[in-house]
Amino acid sequence: MSIRERIQSELKAAMKAKDPVRLSTLRLIAAAIKDRDIAARAEDRCGGCDHTEMMAILQKLAKQRDESADTYEKAGRLDLAERERTEAEIVREFLPKPMDESEIDQAARGVVDELNASGLKDMGKCMGALKERYAGRMDFAKAGAKVKSLLQEVA
Repeated sequence: MSIRERIQSELKAAMKAKDPVRLSTLRLIAAAIKDRDIAARAEDRCGGCDHTEMMAILQKLAKQRDESADTYEKAGRLDLAERERTEAEIVREFLPKPMDESEIDQAARGVVDELNASGLKDMGKCMGALKERYAGRMDFAKAGAKVKSLLQEVA
């Protein structure tokens, strides 16, 4: 089942269950994907956005919810912070399991070796390959630090 189908299925289930938080969050996800589909069609990609773009949208939505929750907590609005965290968890249900430190380390080493990267000038190539292969699963801030340290060792 594709992500689009899962979202639609979950949307129908949330309507039947009369779960307002889940329903509004799923509608938000569907709207964000539809918006990106429209933009993709404007770029002559009739199929809409692809899997990688959907993963990026979901990651962005989850990150926004986490940042909002932190802001609400600092302002003393714990009720709103809790809702944002709940929404973030709903969004994460559609993301693949995130990679742990050892998996990120292994993937970074593999890409550096595969591309025969020889210095920091190859950082962009390595990160591009990682983003293409592990969209939605990898913390690219951690991966960037790892790739940088590996490239400094090689240089």
